[in-house]
Amino acid sequence: MITIIDYGIGNLGSVLNMLKKVGVPAKLTGIPEEILKAEKLILPGVGSFDTAMTRINGSGLFGLLNELVLKKGVPILGICLGMQLIMEGSEEGELPGFGWIKGRAYHFNERIPIHLKVPHMGWNDVTLTAMNSLAQGFGEEIRFYFVHSYFVRVENQAHSMMKCNYGIEFDAAVHKDNIYGAQFHPEKSHKFGMQFLRNFAEI
Repeated sequence: MITIIDYGIGNLGSVLNMLKKVGVPAKLTGIPEEILKAEKLILPGVGSFDTAMTRINGSGLFGLLNELVLKKGVPILGICLGMQLIMEGSEEGELPGFGWIKGRAYHFNERIPIHLKVPHMGWNDVTLTAMNSLAQGFGEEIRFYFVHSYFVRVENQAHSMMKCNYGIEFDAAVHKDNIYGAQFHPEKSHKFGMQFLRNFAEI
């Protein structure tokens, strides 16, 4: 059973629906007692970094998730903003993230050619940079759907799982131990997203 963390931000319904489509049992909850029982976790997110961290801190989920992820080793997948939250911080805000993986989120503005629009929105190719459980079952072409104005760069390239280029190269997916992140939206990425979520479910 995968538990999708409901802290009031994110494409919660679409993630849940995609998991159901691939036959993966999942539930959506923000209740700490229910989250404590999770076998696997998904941390979605859409919106601003500080707003998300404020809600997580205010709900008591920060300490709870640290216990589950760092002490108990529960697998977690951060999606879009959720991936940025598992990093140390973001140019978008002032609050610290979880810091499970060293690295930060940066704004595309002034770092990409002026003819490219921000946010980076639509389908884009990704390149595998490390093989692990979530990188299985793809062909030579791998494409995902993106919607984001901030991109992540990890400090240690051993934690990069997939790369993407939008005027500048960035980490499209990251991995460290039981911690995974995807800047793209697997729930909007059709067969590629289905494979990615199926892989996470089978860890």
